[in-house]
Amino acid sequence: MLQIPLRKLDRLEPEPAELDRYEMASNGDLHAWQLTQLAWSLRHAYDNVPHYRAKFDAAGVHPQDLKSLEDIAKFPFTAKADLRANYPFGMFAVPEQRVARIHASSGTTGKPTVVGYTKRDLDTWADVVARSIRAAGGRSGMKVHNAYGYGLFTGGLGAHYGAERLGCTVIPVSGGMTERQVQLITDFKPDIITVTPSYMLAILDEFRKQGLDPRKSSLRIGIFGAEPWTNAMREEIEEAFDMHAVDIYGLSEVMGPGVASECVETKDGLHIWEDHFYPEVIDPDSGKVLPDGEEGELVFTSLTKEAMPIIRYRTRDLTRLLPGTARAMRRMEKVTGRTDDMIILRGVNVFPTQIEEKLLTIPALSMHYQLVLTKTGRMDEMEIHVEARPDADAPDIRTAAASRLEQAIKDTIGITSRVIVRDPDTIERSAGKAKRIVDRRPQA
Repeated sequence: MLQIPLRKLDRLEPEPAELDRYEMASNGDLHAWQLTQLAWSLRHAYDNVPHYRAKFDAAGVHPQDLKSLEDIAKFPFTAKADLRANYPFGMFAVPEQRVARIHASSGTTGKPTVVGYTKRDLDTWADVVARSIRAAGGRSGMKVHNAYGYGLFTGGLGAHYGAERLGCTVIPVSGGMTERQVQLITDFKPDIITVTPSYMLAILDEFRKQGLDPRKSSLRIGIFGAEPWTNAMREEIEEAFDMHAVDIYGLSEVMGPGVASECVETKDGLHIWEDHFYPEVIDPDSGKVLPDGEEGELVFTSLTKEAMPIIRYRTRDLTRLLPGTARAMRRMEKVTGRTDDMIILRGVNVFPTQIEEKLLTIPALSMHYQLVLTKTGRMDEMEIHVEARPDADAPDIRTAAASRLEQAIKDTIGITSRVIVRDPDTIERSAGKAKRIVDRRPQA
């Protein structure tokens, strides 16, 4: 990893006394807690959610069948389709009067998935986000520029209450208005920014557009999540801003941001807060549980959620489980892609992050790109639309960069693609998750 000068980055590692009870717990203590809470969560779901009772009964399993942690594999999976089929409140396990807050997905691919929280759930959520911010290097008294979107999306309010729980000062900017984002960073001098990595690139572009040196900003820590991003992007951001860039993971169905987080002292994968979320990795096709270290689809069971327990939820995120390092709890490797954003191009499986790794090695190209899928006759085609950097506007530089990227993709991924180098600021920006794939193929 790129080693940058630590001009702004004095001691960020926590003292042992700052850590929560389970962050450095022995495996025996953690596993005993997990088994107790798994039994509670299964019973809570079975007794209070008709959907779970029906699925367990159909599978011939009962909460009392859980005798060991491995027995969770006997229970059926939950998928996004289950949540949509029970829209809006069919997955809730408490009376609606006990639900303190409701969040929901955008519903752009169907009915939105609705999630609910009791007051205790909100406290738990704030605790795990606070733990995540502290793992990233955040401390009480720091200012947090929160550029995650507020509203039904869990990112904004999740980061907000976690930062407040840690004792930080929150600047609730939300997404969009990039010029104003830069102004407030310059004027308010926050220590931390929480935002999607793709939107951080838009903020970086705005710094440069305004003639400001991002390395002279007050930002010391960036906490980035809500979409897969690569270590190459981390290095680019760290070098540009002279700050730590740390990954955070979460999804609404499981809790929101704060399910797992990287630790600033290692940056070697995201420690899962296993006292609240029990992870498995499965073969996406067979559903078989894979041993730690093997890549597959990440599955979560909630251990402490009251309003909406989630049992063996298939995240569609691809990763692998690794032993703990900076914390005792296991790590998940950075998400390499999703089973449902995988592109199959002429029989080859392709993820956007694979393309990103290659384009980031070419100095003339920026990190703003889209993969445009079309069909010519019977053949699928892929165009890679990527912006040139402002200092790479000569036609011969762009042509050479396009050829280099096309060849790198052919050599390493094994597919033929066409690279179109566009002018700066011509690919649509997003304040939320970047839209990396534009599928223009005819629908069957």
